[in-house]
Amino acid sequence: MFREAEIPLLYYSQFISEADQREIDDIVEGLDDGVLSGFSWHGVPVGEHARAGALRYYGSGTLENEAGGGAILRRYLKASMQSVRVMENLLTSQTFDRVVFHHGIYVPQGAVGDVCRKFEVPVVNWNLAYRERSVLFSHHDTYHRSMIAEPSESWQTLPFTERDETEIVDYIKSRRSGSNDWISFQSERSASQDPFEGLDIDSQKPVFGLLTNVMWDAQLHFKANAFSSMLEWLYETVDYFRMRTDIQLLIRIHPAEVLGSVPSRQKVSDLLTARYGSLPETIKIVEPDDPRNTYLLMERCRAVLVYGTKMAIELPCLGITTIVAGEAWARNKGFTVDISSKENYAELLAELPAIPCLTADQIRLARHYAHYLFFRRMIPLGFAEKRHRLTPVAYNVETLQSLLPGKDAGLDCLCNGIMNLTPFVMRAGAEK
Repeated sequence: MFREAEIPLLYYSQFISEADQREIDDIVEGLDDGVLSGFSWHGVPVGEHARAGALRYYGSGTLENEAGGGAILRRYLKASMQSVRVMENLLTSQTFDRVVFHHGIYVPQGAVGDVCRKFEVPVVNWNLAYRERSVLFSHHDTYHRSMIAEPSESWQTLPFTERDETEIVDYIKSRRSGSNDWISFQSERSASQDPFEGLDIDSQKPVFGLLTNVMWDAQLHFKANAFSSMLEWLYETVDYFRMRTDIQLLIRIHPAEVLGSVPSRQKVSDLLTARYGSLPETIKIVEPDDPRNTYLLMERCRAVLVYGTKMAIELPCLGITTIVAGEAWARNKGFTVDISSKENYAELLAELPAIPCLTADQIRLARHYAHYLFFRRMIPLGFAEKRHRLTPVAYNVETLQSLLPGKDAGLDCLCNGIMNLTPFVMRAGAEK
């Protein structure tokens, strides 16, 4: 594609010498296993990027029990450091006004972004969004971090009409089947079917939902986390609910654990069995391959406990109280119960089942943010086409004329954001 457009191609090999390679090899081989994940080099947390990449490679939340895990982590660490050296030499020898690249984490993208920021070159990261035919672009860093750090003024000051509210509620309801999304792990069940059927739920006791994340996905460090990992939070929650006989816990394991592009080799259900053996009848598990609809399950719960899932945004839009224990985009937005420490979490659990319902203002606030996220921050591209699960997107562009300014509002928004460093936010009504 780049050759056809006569765009010059640069290769890693042009910007790293054999001496550089030997230096990196010697450094990595001299490190103890225990310091690899936390290792920094030239001011870049190369170890964190390497660990995230290795976990994704294995489809696991830990490398401890993976054959060759240590060796693979060292390979990723070398690759991360090689990327740092390449980018340092590139940015020292050439000038770039902007750097635009995919995702912003893992190897090499995470290391590339850190070096660009060190050289004060504006970074733009992108990924496919959730809504079909749309993409998510962010300035400075991966959207995993930028969406959390985004100030509330960026969306609270935007208009939010009754039409917008209807639009976002309709869209969230459509996510039960994923009919308007690039990729979905849900299957819609008819309204006449009871999602609790066959789970042996006691109708006389309050039910609290719990949604897991995929163990390996985007394993990044966030300073605000009360728990070291999703698994630590999960164990803490199960430990508590095992002591209570008056309330019930319904654990919905993420369907992407078996249906995702990288199926997880570290399965939550196996971890729970290994730790507890059997669980009391007040704790129920819905396996990832269970066809029950996650949305319909959670709508039947008194409140829902989450760590970092995006459903922390959607559930409050439906009036469901949501407790956030990790890093989620919904955190600190005013419509979730945010956990600040383990002690704070223990105090909240001790008060169950008493927990305030969402107010009408909180529900509207959640819908305001959700509309901003799904319809303003997720930029539609008219020439993008939905295909199938493994290759969800294709681009239907027949002539370059169709890409000129004014031809596609979404593309105009992206180009303006990259060139002028303006926010990647669609103007109200621009898509229509």
